[in-house]
Amino acid sequence: MSNGEHIFFRSAGSVNPVIDRADGIYCYDEDGKRYIDGMGGVGVVSIGHNVPEIREAALKQMEKVSFAHPFHWKNQPHMELTERIANFSPAGMSKVFMCSGGSEATETALKLARQYHVERGNISKYKVVSRWSSFHGNTLGSLSMTGMRSRRDIFAPLLQDFPKIAACNCYHCPFGREYPSCNMPCAEDLEAIILREGPENIAAFIAEPIVGAAGGGLTAPDGYFKVIREICDRYDILMIVDEVITGFGRTGRNFGIEHWGVIPDIICTGKGLSSGYSPLGAVIVAEKVFEPFRTGRGFSHGYTFGGNPLSCAVGSAVLKYIEDHKLVQRVAQMGTYFFEKAQELYELDIVGDIRGKGFFMGLEFVQDKTTRKPFAASDNIAGKVADTCFRNGLIVGAGKGGIDGVNGDHINLAPPFTCTENDLDEVIDIVKTSIRQVQAAL
Repeated sequence: MSNGEHIFFRSAGSVNPVIDRADGIYCYDEDGKRYIDGMGGVGVVSIGHNVPEIREAALKQMEKVSFAHPFHWKNQPHMELTERIANFSPAGMSKVFMCSGGSEATETALKLARQYHVERGNISKYKVVSRWSSFHGNTLGSLSMTGMRSRRDIFAPLLQDFPKIAACNCYHCPFGREYPSCNMPCAEDLEAIILREGPENIAAFIAEPIVGAAGGGLTAPDGYFKVIREICDRYDILMIVDEVITGFGRTGRNFGIEHWGVIPDIICTGKGLSSGYSPLGAVIVAEKVFEPFRTGRGFSHGYTFGGNPLSCAVGSAVLKYIEDHKLVQRVAQMGTYFFEKAQELYELDIVGDIRGKGFFMGLEFVQDKTTRKPFAASDNIAGKVADTCFRNGLIVGAGKGGIDGVNGDHINLAPPFTCTENDLDEVIDIVKTSIRQVQAAL
């Protein structure tokens, strides 16, 4: 049996246990220890592990054809999946470009926005405005749009100097105000930077409806995205929403942006689209954005595995499973219970904020609840909580820097949509026990 010595680990000196199998909401290591997948991998596993219908769909497609390049062929799984995605999407968003994951999707959106404006004669438009405390991917284009210092620092000389606006963080308002009397300067900041940079140079604005890795569930207040939409329309700027985590039911709606009653121009997706059964991503485009490509030179972009029959058959089976079992509605209902149960965590000394929607929750840890003072970054509180949860049989995601790029500790929870009330109780109970253990050692 291999010992993994040839793996170039993402984390130096990785000592992670070896996973042996997974089923439903559980993962098991080689020693048979059970872990609740409270992070759904990394916001990926929506319908649970080892679902027979998905396995059968993959096998059925493999028996026919697994790969066919779109230069040469159309294929039925590609056509079926894009139809399902279009039916899942907001009104008027009917064109779907397939890829293999979230970073590819946001990179695609960047290039698509640029070419959209070029085809319409606006050749100076190329910059994409994004927000601080955001994460849009690890390719150089998507990282250029990312406002997460820890991911950017080493690679900064390689990145485009795209403009950033203030994060939407009501718990640590960068303007020192309180909602709703604030009049949302975090949204108005978009217009200010457009005018400073020149509207003729701005192609698009991108944001996560609910922030993942960079902010631990940071959630915009009512009205925020309506203002953003109006500003984008005013200056002929495409509105892109990064739904790589929040898409396909994670927040209790088909797409997270629907909570704000706004329709964007481009949606980037990944993760839950295939529930982790195959690498898969997609860019969903409004009809008005697709129109210039009908008579132009086509889209000067593509990926080898985009639209491959095997991944598309898997994605189609996942969406069918979500629809057949009414899992989006289930998340909307059970998400209310999840957040009600989580209110117990406010009893703990270091839990400052609980935020998110549906089955996507972020917890922020603070030294002082009154002042909302964060822990020193060197204390690694989020890492300690996540490691303790793992030892206690629960997988969560840890992050830091959500306040100013350096300070701020949070963990994320994104369990499979199939969790019962008892499952959610166990998740919150393990989190509570683990935080208490960390607190006791402070």
